[in-house]
Amino acid sequence: MHLSYVMTQERGATDKLLTALAERLQADGLRLAGIVQTNTECYDNALCDMDVRVLPAGETIRISQSLGPEARGCRLNPDALERAVGQVTAALGQDPAPQVLLVNKFGKHEADGRGMRPVIGEALARGAVVVSGVNRMNVEAFQSFSDGLAQEAEPDLDALVNWVHSAVAEAAKEG
Repeated sequence: MHLSYVMTQERGATDKLLTALAERLQADGLRLAGIVQTNTECYDNALCDMDVRVLPAGETIRISQSLGPEARGCRLNPDALERAVGQVTAALGQDPAPQVLLVNKFGKHEADGRGMRPVIGEALARGAVVVSGVNRMNVEAFQSFSDGLAQEAEPDLDALVNWVHSAVAEAAKEG
């Protein structure tokens, strides 16, 4: 199993790192699936709009929803996330299969067993290399999900690229 997770300190830094990783891996010729996130600051709100791009070159889907200025709950639009999940799941079945799955974040939805969680399991079962962003609030849930087998990656683009290439090479020998 080739599963790694990355955490950063700065807000939005994991999203930027995984987007850069996707660009580098695609430029290197690896077959990707998954989602990467971009955040757009809103001028009338302290929060941002959250969009995910389905890899390798799929649709961009807004996964946040406006709940009003007084709302304090999660702004994730579960229907939009599930639409992205469906597209990524379909991509896993393509021939040739993706070598790498990138997941923008193992968040509360995944910690609760939904969202990209089943996709991660499916990708691993198919022998793909998986890299996921994780935030501090959900790292314990992620470690429990991975049964302690996931490796924490250094939040450095070159280190991540090297780890993925090494893991893809190992997976090819195993499979």
